[in-house]
Amino acid sequence: MLELADVAKRVGEDVHLHAVSMKLEPGSFNVLLGPTRAGKTTLLRLMAGLDAPTSGRILADGEDVTGVGVRNRDVAMVYQQFINYPSLTVRENIASPLRLRGLDRSAIADEVDRAAALLGLEPYLDRKPLELSGGQQQRVALARAIVKRARLVLLDEPLANLDYKLREELRERLPGLFAETGAVVVYATSEPSEALMLGGYTATLHEGQVTQFGPTPEVYRRPNRLATARSFSDPPLNVLHLDQSPALRQQFGEGAATVGFRAHHMRPGDGAPSDLSFDMEVTSTEITGSESFVHVAYGPANWCMLVHGVHAVEPGSQLRAHVRPADILEFDAEGRALELSGRG
Repeated sequence: MLELADVAKRVGEDVHLHAVSMKLEPGSFNVLLGPTRAGKTTLLRLMAGLDAPTSGRILADGEDVTGVGVRNRDVAMVYQQFINYPSLTVRENIASPLRLRGLDRSAIADEVDRAAALLGLEPYLDRKPLELSGGQQQRVALARAIVKRARLVLLDEPLANLDYKLREELRERLPGLFAETGAVVVYATSEPSEALMLGGYTATLHEGQVTQFGPTPEVYRRPNRLATARSFSDPPLNVLHLDQSPALRQQFGEGAATVGFRAHHMRPGDGAPSDLSFDMEVTSTEITGSESFVHVAYGPANWCMLVHGVHAVEPGSQLRAHVRPADILEFDAEGRALELSGRG
């Protein structure tokens, strides 16, 4: 188990990470989700022992490791920018942590072959890293982390530089790659869709603060704060401040100051009598092939509606859409959820 107890990080007067308390269980897959500069890498570096916290404690399996350097911790880490030994072959790169552990040649060969098979690296074992593509080199770094069998595995956006097909394949396989070791796995990403695909548990981060931590589907469907809902929405959450729309104010609960709903929850047309309807002006349309992102203006608000299929809606045209009450998230003036009624 990895436990963070009120762990915070300051650099001078700047707060890089507000106090965080989390317990990560052995064998769990945990996602850190947030935009750039939200605090994900800071938190990973503290977990790894690359940096020491300004305050708070870090415990690994009950042992206080606060301030203990990474060399004295049982940690494997893979970065977005892969790191391999250029003078060693792929086989030697993967085997390097096993040699440090003093395993015999036969055991090392078995472990290397197993990891290479999992990541499709068998044809490249005798090549040097510089003879490989970027995606292949990243797989080498992942294979080295797998064979290390560390108690803590930290993955800092490791798939960001891979091509789409390989990224999709590895997203599906990653949680299972480390499951048998019983390691605590922590995966940092800025992509909400990636967090949903990976499953497990998700911690959302906003401006150096962990806003929510729990099972991924629950955090997505039932955000406790507006900041959490924003972090876990792509396209960005559609937000309406009720003081900008007095006509809709009476349709929401007492204390509601802001409402939000996701792009795929807006549907063209009138909907049911209980649905919330909007008359909007189209500002632009993005067609991705199987889906269309229709950008609209509703008063001062700029929203996005996700529509299946190809829909070339002309800018300036009028569009009516509706949202079901169950898909609307309500927040008070401090951004706290009033009703955990989101449906995904």
